[in-house]
Amino acid sequence: MNLLSSIEQIFSIKSVEAHCDVPCGIYDPITAKIAAQTVLKMAVRLEAVELPPTSINTPNNVTRYVAVKEEHAEAVKHDLSVLWSDYFKPEHLEKYPNLHELFWNANKLAGANKQSVSSESAQKLVDTVDEIASIFWASKGVDYSDTNASVRYGA
Repeated sequence: MNLLSSIEQIFSIKSVEAHCDVPCGIYDPITAKIAAQTVLKMAVRLEAVELPPTSINTPNNVTRYVAVKEEHAEAVKHDLSVLWSDYFKPEHLEKYPNLHELFWNANKLAGANKQSVSSESAQKLVDTVDEIASIFWASKGVDYSDTNASVRYGA
């Protein structure tokens, strides 16, 4: 018997397992939605860049837009991966048979948006995250709507 098992036995410690790293049970796809909207906003800004540049600030702004776009595309992938692996269970797949494909498509879209600049592709990412959010909230018996999306996204 090793020291750890002796301590567990003396203090009657039982081993437990959690469904995630921190067993908080708090999940919300809003972080992925905000990250996807950020990807879209950066794609729109990049597509609007005047070339050749007429301002010395343009190269700096482009660099920052690209860095933010890629950072947030990666955040979408991370946030959705946590949601997929920690929240959704096999019974969700029975009720929502396209769930796996939605997550797969969202991750592929996030990767594509890291690799290139396309507001059309970024909008598809936002839309796919919204579909996942709708299913997530439906699994909790809630009708999903993001009434603040346009205000959050801004002009």
